[in-house]
Amino acid sequence: MFAAWSRVMRREFLLAYRQRTDILTPLMFFIIVTSLFPLGVGPEPETLRTIAPGVIWVAALLATLLSLQRLFSHELHEGTLEQLLLSPQPASLLVSAKITAHWLTSGLPLVIISPVLGLSLGMSNEGLIITVISLLLGTPILSLIGAVGAALTLGLRGGGVLLALLILPLYIPVLIFGAGAITATVQGFPADAHLSLLGAYLMLGLVLAPWISTLSLRISLD
Repeated sequence: MFAAWSRVMRREFLLAYRQRTDILTPLMFFIIVTSLFPLGVGPEPETLRTIAPGVIWVAALLATLLSLQRLFSHELHEGTLEQLLLSPQPASLLVSAKITAHWLTSGLPLVIISPVLGLSLGMSNEGLIITVISLLLGTPILSLIGAVGAALTLGLRGGGVLLALLILPLYIPVLIFGAGAITATVQGFPADAHLSLLGAYLMLGLVLAPWISTLSLRISLD
């Protein structure tokens, strides 16, 4: 099973390398959206520090949303999706490999670049640390939830709009807890409660999302 999981991961990284714009587009969107807010609300440091948690998290959420449609589209267009579901290995295991690769190529770059954007918004060192931790916990949840939506809307006309309408309400708790952790730290309060809730949400997603995504893919193919 580990060999099959590794092969799927290797294939996803190869596809990402060949189509590097799929990786750069969400990252550039994240950078541009975050950089536009100082131009829109003004350069006052206190104002920027106040809005920084929400700006970073909303930008990360929308950037992740941009990359979700390609999660299963290659297999659908190549006709290999049925082979993936009919594999002797558990289909949910292979789907989990695709979700992991999606986070590594789309979510992790956002986490890496976030301290630089936080500095541009005047965040403190403590706020930057919690920003990275909250994104490390939260962006995998965005990929897990997004995989379910991408599987349900696979091949549908107007699937991008339906995908956004379907998963954005499910993203709200992640946004609240992620931005709340940063805000609490900036205001001098502990962020443990918010991070613990993000961790619990992540554990729940790791258990349920691959299985639900596999079931959704079967429904979409039928």
